Amino acid sequence: MPSTPPPIQRNTTKRQPVSLLDTLRRHKTSGQKSLAVLLDPDKVEQDALIALLQRAGTYPIDFFLVGGSLVTDYRHAEVISTLRAYSPVPVVLFPGNSLHIEPTADAILFLSLISGRNPEFLIGQHVIAAPLLRKSGLEVLPTGYMLVDSGAQTTVSYISGTMPLPADKPGVAACTAMAGEMLGLQLMYLDAGSGARRPVSPDMIAAVRSVVDVPIIVGGGINSGEKAYNALKAGADLIVVGNGIEQDPDLLPQLSAVVREINQSVLQA
Repeated sequence: MPSTPPPIQRNTTKRQPVSLLDTLRRHKTSGQKSLAVLLDPDKVEQDALIALLQRAGTYPIDFFLVGGSLVTDYRHAEVISTLRAYSPVPVVLFPGNSLHIEPTADAILFLSLISGRNPEFLIGQHVIAAPLLRKSGLEVLPTGYMLVDSGAQTTVSYISGTMPLPADKPGVAACTAMAGEMLGLQLMYLDAGSGARRPVSPDMIAAVRSVVDVPIIVGGGINSGEKAYNALKAGADLIVVGNGIEQDPDLLPQLSAVVREINQSVLQA
């Protein structure tokens, strides 16, 4: 990405209160697929972010996720301010713990790490965050977070002290998601983690899709149009890409084209 991108028009669109959960549910029901970009506040650079937003005018992004498992330099408000200035796209927090609450976002993924057995990330951090979230005005999205083995230890597995789901055990993932839905969780997030050597397999996504009705989010290791297509066709409703966008400027056009192609085929069916 260029270090000094040309200026782009600032966003002046007035935001209307819209339930992002309802939006995801409608998309799931209609078969419409979505693309999200995950921004780590520790890693994103201002010039690169503005350049990304400039490209997003040509290659649409449906959601921005902001956050990470370990944030050492709290810049959430700064990153969200830039997103607000240049884009009408909804901003959703992807928190690593109860400290990562920023009221200027639109919503927060209230992540319960149902693939692990650490009570702090199943309910502990949530108890601490609950009163803050009640006051924040953020839309709370109850999400079953399922970490999947990607061939390398990830930050989230280390920080949470949990083992990821075996990549070759789609049945375990399906039962985990089923239990999460029965507990009332409204979204399922299958994540291979940042820098994954391999993405969540289509077999695992399909197994989860076959047993739950809630929208499914899939992230980690989606670094090509082919991997994006495989995840979406297997049953993902929303795919998430992070560092790959910055490392490969051609990735956003590829992913956007895949999402557009599938959505057009759904409309024509």
